[in-house]
Amino acid sequence: MLYRIFAVLAFVVAYVTAERHIVSFHNRCGHGTPTLVSQRGKILSTGAPYVSNGPLLGAIAYLQTGKCNLNGEHCTLVETTLTNPQCPGCGSSTDISLIPPHAFSVTTGFGYYHGCNGIGANCNNPSCITAFRAPEDNHVQVSCQENDVNLAVTFCM
Repeated sequence: MLYRIFAVLAFVVAYVTAERHIVSFHNRCGHGTPTLVSQRGKILSTGAPYVSNGPLLGAIAYLQTGKCNLNGEHCTLVETTLTNPQCPGCGSSTDISLIPPHAFSVTTGFGYYHGCNGIGANCNNPSCITAFRAPEDNHVQVSCQENDVNLAVTFCM
């Protein structure tokens, strides 16, 4: 009986402290489908909030306007890893990418919430300085070092 009580308590503690992240979308364009794709090429969401019970590693988001390929080619891309930091600087990181074959398609932005509130980036034209244009443009990455941070992606702000 005592073993069962400890097992239930261990489960409750693990559940309460489990890592969790949400990616939500705001499509203000009046057209297109917000799309979230996993690192393995699986579509995770087509507009509904996506809940990751654990880290979300290497996901991409874009507004499917009919010209984007599965990996967001030909469109403005948001790349994200949402993870609780296990060491200094090892937390979440998100960016906007226009590295070819990605290209500006619609105004796109993102912001963290439920931690690092107000931190994010926007790209409102093909020449925006907040997007990757080459693989070495690491200065445009936006990090968050808080647990269970969420991400809002907005199109046509």
